[in-house]
Amino acid sequence: MSLLSRTIRSGCRLARGLSSLVIDKSAVEQLKRIEEDSLRITVDGGGCSGFQYKFELDGTIREDDIVTERDGVKIITDSISLDFIKGSTVEFHEELIRSSFRIVGNPQADQGCSCGVSFSIKID
Repeated sequence: MSLLSRTIRSGCRLARGLSSLVIDKSAVEQLKRIEEDSLRITVDGGGCSGFQYKFELDGTIREDDIVTERDGVKIITDSISLDFIKGSTVEFHEELIRSSFRIVGNPQADQGCSCGVSFSIKID
């Protein structure tokens, strides 16, 4: 399934589009490597820039959740958090000192901290 034709599921509604998340191949490979099929992403207030990304291995799908799928892997987020990260890419990044899932290319973010965990939003 191509990134452009991925399906976003919200409750019983189905929608297609580029306004959700892009799941990078590295995130798919890591979730399969650790034998997980879903990752929950939320945005909370906090961090050094105002908002922070949180990642959990949680497959529970709630009524207000939006599910983005690629190659059998699901990224789950609530509708409020999705407003802060829509259009972003979810990837898995490995360095010598740490390995983690991360959000890159967030069009809603004005700036972020150097560790990439927190961000401030653009105000139009």
